[in-house]
Amino acid sequence: MLNLTTFTQDKLQSLLNTRNGETKLGQRVMLPEVNLALDSNLNHAKASGVRFVILGIGEDIGPRANLGRGGATDAFDSAMAQFLNLQSNRFLSGNECLVLGQITTEDLALPENSETEQLRNHVDQLDERVIQVLSTIFNAGLEPIVIGGGHNNAYGLLMAAKAALKRPIAAVNLDPHSDFRPKEGRHSGNGFSYAAASGALGYYHVLGLHELKNSETTLQQLETFGGHWHSLQQIWVRRELSLESALQQISKQLNNTQLPVAIELDLDAITNMPSSASTAAGIPLLDALHYVSYIAKHCPSIYLHLAEAAPSCHVAGAIAGHRETGQSISELIYSYINGRINAL
Repeated sequence: MLNLTTFTQDKLQSLLNTRNGETKLGQRVMLPEVNLALDSNLNHAKASGVRFVILGIGEDIGPRANLGRGGATDAFDSAMAQFLNLQSNRFLSGNECLVLGQITTEDLALPENSETEQLRNHVDQLDERVIQVLSTIFNAGLEPIVIGGGHNNAYGLLMAAKAALKRPIAAVNLDPHSDFRPKEGRHSGNGFSYAAASGALGYYHVLGLHELKNSETTLQQLETFGGHWHSLQQIWVRRELSLESALQQISKQLNNTQLPVAIELDLDAITNMPSSASTAAGIPLLDALHYVSYIAKHCPSIYLHLAEAAPSCHVAGAIAGHRETGQSISELIYSYINGRINAL
């Protein structure tokens, strides 16, 4: 399949740890047929009862093009090693999911000393692949759960959703950064500003925006667009309102737009999560899980995007990083699926 490395049975078996008397999610999820085209695989999955497509985009050219550090290349494998070994039971069978694989990015990788302009050119090329693959998923009527990779991929997701659904998309993003930087060439810090300029982004709310990690220029651009935010300091530091109150406000605003809703989450919003811009002053993982669950349940959500996890950047080393990011992303995936299945 073009620009897609499919998740194979051999790959699944290399990750799966089975036990007598138990059934793991990996024994129930659907995998793509290697001899079928992407659209045929997706249509077959839909007809078989699949609702969610789990997809990876393992790349760090977006964060590096934003003058950040690399490492956001292997979160998908970390997540699948954990998620597929969770129990299949009354709460989630696994039959609802197609584990599709990863968008091919190896040929776009660049050395550490690459020029910024060259990195940004490769992000442009990656955008085309993301739009191509995700448009096919949306056209099949399925909900992608995308594991990054940089937050630059929000642009391709929003563009693909707009193309398939024929309307702009309302997005909410749990992120200390608004990613609404100037359109200076594509990178992980301006996916939403490019999407806004293209007409793909119809409404935008940032939850957990850090008051000192966004330039005044960026904040002004966001305001000019009509974007909204609740800051990290408002909710978690000064306690001016509760997370629950903020989520109620956000879901009401999203629903008032009458647009499809994108759920975005930058893993660097979570305290000490290994990522391209990890932070000591972040939010608890449980609050991030509640955010995903609440919006998925209360809004007409069309995808979940989990960006920027970088297992190799863990302070205790790569093995600890793979374990922590894998467990965290697995919980986020389940929060989304459970919220959507029980949507109001």
